[in-house]
Amino acid sequence: MSTETVSVVICVYTEDRWGDILAAVASVRAQSLPAHETLLVVDHNPTLLARLRERYADDRTVSVLPNAGPRGLSAGRNTGITASSGSVIAFLDDDAVAEPDWLRHFVAAYEDPRVMAVGGRTMPAWASGRRPGWFPREFEWVVGCTYLGLPPGRVPVRNVLGGNASFRRTAFDAAGGFATGIGRDGDKRPLGCEETELCIRLRRARPDALLLLDDRAVIHHRVPPARERFGYFRTRCYAEGLSKALVARSVGTEAGLATERRYTTRVLPSGVARGVRDALLGRVSGLARAGAIVAGLATTAAGYAVGTVRSRNGGRFVIPAAEAQGTDPGRADAPREAPHSGQHRPGAVA
Repeated sequence: MSTETVSVVICVYTEDRWGDILAAVASVRAQSLPAHETLLVVDHNPTLLARLRERYADDRTVSVLPNAGPRGLSAGRNTGITASSGSVIAFLDDDAVAEPDWLRHFVAAYEDPRVMAVGGRTMPAWASGRRPGWFPREFEWVVGCTYLGLPPGRVPVRNVLGGNASFRRTAFDAAGGFATGIGRDGDKRPLGCEETELCIRLRRARPDALLLLDDRAVIHHRVPPARERFGYFRTRCYAEGLSKALVARSVGTEAGLATERRYTTRVLPSGVARGVRDALLGRVSGLARAGAIVAGLATTAAGYAVGTVRSRNGGRFVIPAAEAQGTDPGRADAPREAPHSGQHRPGAVA
C-alpha cells in the first residue's frame, strides 16, 4: 500500500468562477483516495480571499492563502508548493472537476521511485453541450484539454499538462519551481508552456526521472462560450507560439520543440486528411476542421517567429531556485533567470 500523501493545489483569481471553484474543491473531497489537504491559492484578489476563507472556515482539510509572489498562475503554484506538506503535489484547474479515482491513479504511478511527475486526461465540458463542428480534436489543447495525438494508457512523456498534473515534492527540490514570466496572467493574453519548461528543466536536473501520462486520471474542464469561438482559437494559437519561442530560447530548440515536431509532421497532416475525406463524403464540417488545422498551425508559427525575435531583444523571466522552495514564497532568494521578452507576464495554462 502506498505511503504517499497528496496535497492538491487549486489556483484561483476571480469571483466569476465561484461556482466552478466550489465544484473543484468538492470533487477533491469526493476522491476515493482522500487528499492530505487542499490549498486554494488566491491571486491578488482580497475580496475573493476573504470570501473563500469564510466559506471554508470550518473545514480543516481546506486552506485558503494569498499568492505570495507576482501576479499569475506560476507564482500561485509556487506559493502552493511552499505551503503544502504532502509528498506529492497535484494541481487542478479552478474550472475543472476531477473524477473520483483521479488521485488514486496518480499515486499508483509513484510506486516506481523513478517517477517524478504524472499527468492525466483532461476532457472538455463544452458550454454548448458539444464540440463546435469546425473545432479539430487535434487542437483541444487550445481549451486546456487532452488533444488527439497524445499516446493512450500510462506512458512516458516529455511534459505533463499543468491543469491536471502531479509532481513529487523532490522534483521541486531538484529543479526549482514554475518560472514566473511565462504563461497566463488572469484573463490577459492566454500564454502557456510553463509546465513544459519545468519538466524539461526537471529532466536535466534528474536524467533518470520518469514523467508519465496516465489517461485514467481524468478531469472535466469547463469550456465557456467565448472559448468556442474561432477568435479565441486564433488568439490562443498565436500565444502558444510566443510561449514556445520563450521555452526554446530557455532550454534550446532540440528539447523545447521535440514533441512539437512529431505533432506538426504527423498528427496535423493526418487531421487535415481526415477533414478533407469527410468533406468528400458530404460532411461540410470536415473541410472546416481541415481549414482550422491549417490556420491554427500557421498562426502558432507566426507567434513563434514573433516570440523568437522578441526573446532575442532582452528581458528576463525568473525560475525560483530549488533551495528557495522551502522558504517564504514571496522572497526572491537566489533566483535563476533566463532570457525572455519583456512583454510576457507571469501566468498560467488555460
